Amino acid sequence: MNKKIGNIFKGDKVIWMVFFFLCMISIVEVFSASSNLTYKSQNYISPIAFHAGTILAGAVVAVLTLNIPCRYFKLLTPFLLIISGITLLWVLVGGESINGANRVISLPGGITFQPSEIAKGTMVLITAQILSAMQREEGADKKAFKYILFIVVPTAALIGMENLSTAVLLLTVIFLMMFIGRVPMIQLGKLLGAAVFLVAVFLTLVLTLGSIGDNQEDSKQTTEAVSGETDTKVIKGGGVFHRFVTWRNRIVKHLDKKDIAPDEYDLDKDAQVAHANIAIVSSNIIGKGPGQSVERDFLSQAFSDFIFAIVIEELGIIGASFVVLLYIVLLYRTARIASRCENNFPAFLAMGLALLLVIQASFNMLVAVGIAPVTGQPLPLISKGGTSTIINCAYIGVILSVSRSAKKRMQKMAVKEI
Repeated sequence: MNKKIGNIFKGDKVIWMVFFFLCMISIVEVFSASSNLTYKSQNYISPIAFHAGTILAGAVVAVLTLNIPCRYFKLLTPFLLIISGITLLWVLVGGESINGANRVISLPGGITFQPSEIAKGTMVLITAQILSAMQREEGADKKAFKYILFIVVPTAALIGMENLSTAVLLLTVIFLMMFIGRVPMIQLGKLLGAAVFLVAVFLTLVLTLGSIGDNQEDSKQTTEAVSGETDTKVIKGGGVFHRFVTWRNRIVKHLDKKDIAPDEYDLDKDAQVAHANIAIVSSNIIGKGPGQSVERDFLSQAFSDFIFAIVIEELGIIGASFVVLLYIVLLYRTARIASRCENNFPAFLAMGLALLLVIQASFNMLVAVGIAPVTGQPLPLISKGGTSTIINCAYIGVILSVSRSAKKRMQKMAVKEI
């Protein structure tokens, strides 16, 4: 019996344990944080049943993926690149809007998926291939830097038009992969300098054009209200400024740190941040206990973007620290696995995917505790999701596949020594 179970759950046991704990925490916390969904649908089982089903499907995907030898992942690259390009263009033109941005594609049967999730993994896969193929004794060939940017930058630009935080996440991971892949430091230094300059220009444009767009939208809203035909879609923003307005407002709100008396705080205007802060402050050391959250009824996206605030409220500082520890262990263990790989490709691929998961988790946590502006990044393997959950499970499957090949190599080396 144990042998049969071992044949199913192959790969690194520590990664499996991290995956198991994250999934269990996800089921408990999403069930608790989905109170608004259950209230609206008057069905207390449906939201958590769907999420648990998604987790189960993701686990199956992870098992199937880990049984694929690493060398076969290279064969998927051209197909994934084509799919990523087509779907990213598709979502910009005919995507479904979420929170004012076109981010998902709706398919028959009520199925939706986010092209950016596929694109992120594809870029990591391509970067791993280029870095491994162009490794020299002194480091990566200088041409590797150009090839990577030639593919990654246009993809990040397509993603960034509607989902800036995901584009920043992707570029950060790719930069770290190039550092790990020994791309010449002079090239990375120039890239970092260019990035700082572009960020400064971008912030200037956002703060300037976003202010103009905000004024235009306020004018539209007033006009429509006078005519008695207020349209929520018009109020949310449109045209060339619709994302600039959102980005500017998030930056300005985050930088505005002046103290406000509790009775003067506008809960309607800053509800997400306010209720997230209340959830965290009221948590104490051990928390209120699973399912005992109060702020879940008031916090928008409590089951997704701000689920870490609910985790802190219910599980306390101890439980939140355990969640952070799980992601740290995931990154550390993947680094150990990568160091044991015989070839560069699986090592770079595993590290890239682990960085993708851990840095995204960091983004989410920093937003929840108020250190970073709101980004809309879910907490990997914990937040409620469809496409993102399945694909994140596939990433875990790839890391486990790499761990299998690394383990076989270590076993062969041990036999030779004997």
